[in-house]
Amino acid sequence: MTGLNIHIDISPDTYLKDPNSSELGKNILSNGIILIHELGFEAFTFKKLGAKIGSSESSIYRYFESKHMFLSYLTTWYWSWVEYKLIFSLNGIIEPTERLTKAIHIITETIVEDNQFSHINEVLLDQIIMEESSKIYYTKEVDQKNEQGYFTVYKRVVQRISELVMDIHPNFKFPHTLISTVIKGSHQQRFFAQHLPALTDILQSKENMSSFFIQLVLKTIEPHGK
Repeated sequence: MTGLNIHIDISPDTYLKDPNSSELGKNILSNGIILIHELGFEAFTFKKLGAKIGSSESSIYRYFESKHMFLSYLTTWYWSWVEYKLIFSLNGIIEPTERLTKAIHIITETIVEDNQFSHINEVLLDQIIMEESSKIYYTKEVDQKNEQGYFTVYKRVVQRISELVMDIHPNFKFPHTLISTVIKGSHQQRFFAQHLPALTDILQSKENMSSFFIQLVLKTIEPHGK
């Protein structure tokens, strides 16, 4: 996906000032991703980020009111990027099973860096989503954040792929459950492969993650009697 002028639109609810509007903002994003990946979200602070980019801590607070808002922004950006890949990759594919197979591959594949976004390292961001994004869901404020639209894009990705499931099996009762389970499961299996390999058969060196989940989805939605 190179040679295109792509812009990822993010809800204003996830920032105070659009970080893509300035070089400082883009620097905050790129180095914030690196620092969260290096330190982990719990140890990450705006003070440390300011020191890394040679700027004041207060300058970062002009863009994000807290590190949780920053993580929410990164999570929203990630799922907006995934949605863009889905739309782009499914364009021109008509056959329903092929469309679903392609979609499952996109949400479970090994991430490679997308050169369209020079200030975002998608490989490191994918690791952050895998390891840290639950910190914005499993909070006391989750209902409030949901009402504010923090999870809109993530829910939209699940909805898009759920509709592909229904195109194949209109009477399947659990399309959203299935797809959200696949997304969470693929992240968990990759985490196990990296840190607790005894808990998974998915090897980092082999592209068998997508094939497992594609088979799981297709077998699950297969109508009885086939």
